[in-house]
Order: sequence, then C-alpha cells, then structure tokens
Amino acid sequence: MELGTVRHDWTHKEVKALFEMPFNDLLFHAASIHRKNFNPNEVQISTLLSIKTGACPEDCKYCPQSGHYKTDLERERLMEVEKVVAQAKVAKEKGATRFCMGAAWSDPKDRDMPYIEKMVREVRELGLETCMTLGKLDNDKAHALREAGLDYYNHNLDTSPEYYEQIITTRTYQDRLDTLDHVRDAGMKVCSGGIVGMGEQASDRYGLLMQLANLPKQPESVPINMLVKVAGTPLEDVDDLDHFEFIRTIAVARIMMPYSYVRLSAGRTAMNEQMQSMCFFAGANSIFYGDKLLTTENPEADADMNLLKKLGMQPEKRQDYSDEAYEASLNSAIADKATSELFYEAN
Repeated sequence: MELGTVRHDWTHKEVKALFEMPFNDLLFHAASIHRKNFNPNEVQISTLLSIKTGACPEDCKYCPQSGHYKTDLERERLMEVEKVVAQAKVAKEKGATRFCMGAAWSDPKDRDMPYIEKMVREVRELGLETCMTLGKLDNDKAHALREAGLDYYNHNLDTSPEYYEQIITTRTYQDRLDTLDHVRDAGMKVCSGGIVGMGEQASDRYGLLMQLANLPKQPESVPINMLVKVAGTPLEDVDDLDHFEFIRTIAVARIMMPYSYVRLSAGRTAMNEQMQSMCFFAGANSIFYGDKLLTTENPEADADMNLLKKLGMQPEKRQDYSDEAYEASLNSAIADKATSELFYEAN
C-alpha cells in the first residue's frame, strides 16, 4: 500500500492495517507525509463562537445543546451582528486567522439568513477566514452563504455509518452527506470530521476516516474531537478512550488525507502538553483556541501559545498579515489571555 497519496477507494482492511501498525512506525509515516505537505512547525489557529446556544431539536447523545437532555446550559437567542464582529476582532488580536460561528439549529431558517449573511460579510472584512456550522443546508442556502463570502462550512459525519444510529436518530447519515454535497456545489471549502470516544468500536473509527477520505473531494479541514462528557447527556458515563488510540486516529487521518488540515478540537483539556505534542508530531496542524468552544472548556489561549513556544512552533500566518501585525498578534497572545466568555467548544 502506497502512503501519502490522495485516494478515494480506501477499504476497511487497509485502514485497519494502518491502525494496527507499530506505534513508532505509524507516527514515522504520518510525520513524514505531514512534512512533505506542510510546515511541521506551524499550526493554523481558529476561534469558534457560539452565535446561538441551546434548545437544538436534534438528539445527538454527546451534545449538551440538545433540547432532549437536561443540562446546565442556558438557551440563548441568535447574537447580534455587532457583538459577533466585536468577538471576531478580539480573536484576530489574539492570533486567530479563521473565525468560526456555530448555531444550535437543525438548519437555518429563512428569517435568519440575512443576519447570518451580514455576519459573514463583516467578519470577512476584518481579514479573517470565515467558517460556519448551522446544521443541515439545502442548495439555495449553501449558495447564499457562498455569495456572502463564507469560506468554510463545518458539518461533521460524527462517526461511522454503522454506529451512527446509536448516537443520533433525528438526522440520517445521508442527510449529512447531502449537506456536504451542497457545500461543495456552492464552491465553499469543507470542514468535516468526527468524534471519538463515544463508546464506539475501533472498527467505527476506521469507518469514520474511510468515509471522510473517500468523499469525492477530501475535506480541506478535518476536526478530530475527543468526547467531552457532560452531565445530563446519555454519554456522560461512557468509558474514556485510550490516549494512544486517539493519537493513532490523528496519525491515520494524516496518512489518509495528506493535504487536509487535521484539527485537534474538543477534548484538549483532558490532554497534557506531551499528548498534544505527540498529536502535532503525528500530523495535527490546526487547533481551536480560546477559553471555550461551543459549550465546554478549552485550553486558555495563553497556555496554547506558550506550548507552541516550547515546541518551537508558531501560528500559521495568513498572507494578508503584515510581519509587524503578525508579530504583534503573537506577542499579545502570549502576554494576555483571551478573556471572552463567548469562546466555546467545537463538535
């Protein structure tokens, strides 16, 4: 099996063989592929803001935003455009190059689209890449978001097709694939990954990565989330995933999707610096940072930046950053902590 090339015909047997490689061999192959396609000492920095929180009609068993479960999360209405833009400015000052906006919806309603489109336009005017996760999209809404200037759309597959119904019953796997098709057809980039540690079998982790890699075009961004167990959700007592298995998942994702950004997303508060460093070595080259992502804790921005400094790494610089502005944003990120309470957790 040749490694490091883009393929769309991965088999379960081949993915299983990657996961079962000796750990050091797997990391060597993943790191080698990563170095061929990316600067191994740069990490793309994104910030995620919840623009509408709670009362989601979907029944995703991992999610405290679901209206089906009793958690401590308070329901919030769609944020005003001006408040979103203010948070985007803070994110840019702290070194983020991409600003992601998430809403707890099954799908965006027609009445909300003008506000959503205005958010995209105004955040983009700041010089930030824009990303949104709003649930299901039809073809018309996908094109409207693209016309507003949206760069990325996030819609995770979550897990394998075989395990999916154990996690979600209000939306089908095909619904998710259809949304990704609409995003592609509209000309936007795809951000799609999944969650591990939800009680799935190893074969389900193989199946998730196989589904992502075998899409007609592989996602430009692949967030790999480790389940954050939240009281009140059906998965609050599931067994923890072995950390080596998580690192293996990162490495296999890098091998199968050599040109995609592989993002460390939810669950980083449970990872010490050494584990995160191994994930970077295995090919992870994107993180969410800030005090929170959508609903759970996330390492604080200054801790992230200090870890990168220890590793001799730095945030990826966008071309529209001047050297002076980039240096100032990096120094600010190290010296100060992102204090907004509106940075939340990504799924």
